[in-house]
Amino acid sequence: MKKVIVTTTINEPTEATLKYCQKEEWIFIIVGDTKTPHVSYRKLEDKYKNVIYIDPEEQEKDYKQLSDLIGWKSIQRRNIGFVKAYNLGADVIATVDDDNIPYDTWGEDLLIGKKVSVDLYESENGVFDPLSVTKSNHLWHRGYPIELLQTRHKVQNIGKKEIKVLIQADLWDGDPDIDAIARLTFRPEVKFSEITSPYASGAMSPFNSQNTFLAREVIPFYAVLPHIGRMDDIWGGYIVQKYFPDSLVYNKASVYQDRNAQDLITNLEKEIIGYRNNLKLINDIDNYKNYLPEATRLFYEVYRKQFSKE
Repeated sequence: MKKVIVTTTINEPTEATLKYCQKEEWIFIIVGDTKTPHVSYRKLEDKYKNVIYIDPEEQEKDYKQLSDLIGWKSIQRRNIGFVKAYNLGADVIATVDDDNIPYDTWGEDLLIGKKVSVDLYESENGVFDPLSVTKSNHLWHRGYPIELLQTRHKVQNIGKKEIKVLIQADLWDGDPDIDAIARLTFRPEVKFSEITSPYASGAMSPFNSQNTFLAREVIPFYAVLPHIGRMDDIWGGYIVQKYFPDSLVYNKASVYQDRNAQDLITNLEKEIIGYRNNLKLINDIDNYKNYLPEATRLFYEVYRKQFSKE
């Protein structure tokens, strides 16, 4: 099985980045941007045989159309890493952030491609918040419809179900990338130690791109969508669930997020498109293109074509 990690960064190599470099059984693709310190990553590429750094010049040369549609100074350049990983023959792609420090056991409890017995939850309001069944259930996942916040705890464990896992969203200790309102309100420091086994729901549910494993077959349908703010990975996640229902599981925390400095109000502003449209998108997922800005629709069409030759 060929396994590939993909990330983007504009920072000097972080503790997380260096730990991922040391995961020798994984190829590690790092997608640069205009502000990325390229020399530092070329040094990592020289030091670690499993590291591949894609600098802006190479992106412009090999992925010109995608590059132009994404734009620079954009975390969504991670999509170029997904295409690169797919073309390398990846069976599993892990999408990670450079401030998510992997635990020593990260990647060992890999469920992708396996039929797994999971705890199945039924959500009364039709959308499942994966944090609602944890001890930190005062928080909610980024991208969960705010219209449903008051009823998000109305879930029931209906027993075990066997699921073929194509998407595995591991949780994250520390200061995680949750909803901006929740972060502003609670300034959390979380520890999901009570989650020790995988769980899922038959309902649509949000997952992000900070510590998630994806099967090869879902990659042509999953993207971190540009031009929609902090709904980039969330809407990409909802769309891929349309094509691959009942294939997403959540699993125990495998990273500690030592969050990069961010402006929380800016984050809030970038989530407003979701506050206005998440529930509409979920309820009308067959017509998801109607909710994407034109630039995002064009990107997604071109992105999908990158995989049409297989």
